[in-house]
Amino acid sequence: MDLWKYPNTRDRGWYLALMAPNVKGLDYAWLDPSRLYCHPQALQDCVEDLVQPFRSDRIDLVAGIDAMGFILGAAIANHLGKGFLAIRKAGHLCVPTLTQNYVDYSGREKVMEVRVDAIRPGLRVLLVDQWIETGGTMKAAIKLVEEQGGVVAGVATVCIEDSEGGSWVRKNYKCSDCVPEHLRDQFNNHYF
Repeated sequence: MDLWKYPNTRDRGWYLALMAPNVKGLDYAWLDPSRLYCHPQALQDCVEDLVQPFRSDRIDLVAGIDAMGFILGAAIANHLGKGFLAIRKAGHLCVPTLTQNYVDYSGREKVMEVRVDAIRPGLRVLLVDQWIETGGTMKAAIKLVEEQGGVVAGVATVCIEDSEGGSWVRKNYKCSDCVPEHLRDQFNNHYF
């Protein structure tokens, strides 16, 4: 799909065709959604699709997970008129933080952190990331919010795969992703 053209019809998830397959090897995700962020209508439609299930829910703050979750998270926060909180890889914040260990989709052990002055008990946080493959990154972000007394109002990502971790997130939290059901098997099996 041409990055600068608009389709005649815009069915839910039409913008997924803008994504590019991995050409760099196993250390990278199998599909790169960043190209759809370059297309102004694709980004708007993606954001609208992600926030639709939360329209009637109270959301106090949107938190995006380092790094690609920053793009969608900030766009969603702006769309909803809410503030944005960055959940960072450890070592990037120069203020007091709470940290959480996790294993990412590639099997690497990592640590993420969040500032301790942004989440108070009862604050309803919408967590945003680009993708949930194994669920390790999202589970760590959930722990960071809940350990401070925050409430995870929901989880929004381009795709939540039906992995063990992705299924756990779907079972325990209200979720939104952009993948239409007729494409879900393809995403779960990493072909598009």
